[in-house]
Amino acid sequence: MLKDNPRGNYMIDQYKPPFCYELAGRRFVIAMDDGFDHTLNFLDGHYVEWNIGDGEPKKEKYECLKGDDTTFLVSMEISGCEKRMNHTFVIDLENMLVTRIIAKNGENPKYPYINNTYFEFGAIYKEDGSLEFRRHSHTSDMIGTVIQWCYGNKMTTVHVYYTTSFYRITYPRDRVQTEEERKKAEEMNAMVSALPSSDEPAVYIKIKPNMYLVSITEMNMEKIIAGKVPYRSNTMCFLQNYDRLYQVGRTFGAMTLPEGDVPLNLMFGAYGKFTEVEQEFIDAPNPFTT
Repeated sequence: MLKDNPRGNYMIDQYKPPFCYELAGRRFVIAMDDGFDHTLNFLDGHYVEWNIGDGEPKKEKYECLKGDDTTFLVSMEISGCEKRMNHTFVIDLENMLVTRIIAKNGENPKYPYINNTYFEFGAIYKEDGSLEFRRHSHTSDMIGTVIQWCYGNKMTTVHVYYTTSFYRITYPRDRVQTEEERKKAEEMNAMVSALPSSDEPAVYIKIKPNMYLVSITEMNMEKIIAGKVPYRSNTMCFLQNYDRLYQVGRTFGAMTLPEGDVPLNLMFGAYGKFTEVEQEFIDAPNPFTT
């Protein structure tokens, strides 16, 4: 309902589409490649019971957005953990396949704000008990792609997917920015100028033709300028639909404000277009690698 989907509070979630409640009442048993069966029982449009193997089901609040008519991005923060943890699922009902990202905060004793991410693949049991043998997979399909993503009327960024393990971020060259956008861009440019470059670790996973899951984690920024900017080591995943040229995603991490830490765990959407950047921006060496 419209009342359940107010305008986002952050620049990144203004164009978030309405939450999807289509999984309500559905139950999936997933054979994950870690060797355990995982069950997701969507009680309604807001809560899911989940368990691993014969473990006791646990109830969590979840949010869901659609990548297309049969592909769902489901995000839930796991309650009761000593350190914050998020589970995000790509549920692909066209192929009966699942990818899960586990994001854990606080595992690094020297950089406690850094999020570590872990990826698992699996298949949903069909009605006859059979399983698809294929899996979603790591891919190099996107290498060389440059996309301009618009998240709202005050936030537009350009992603450069130039290698299978990193990405770069910059700002549009072809549009007039508002004064607030220019200010934010100057702040971001000042932050990036304090770094050797904007390169951050990235993972690229092919879900199906023209649909990809991209995961990035702000690790280098956290290690070098930790605490000098509000945003800490957020990990973001983007389920990108290249037939419709839009994406849905989630961010998980924190902001550090004068009054204390503000946990972030929110979903967003963006509209994209192919664009270009200077060739040297693509060809520049990654200063964080040997």
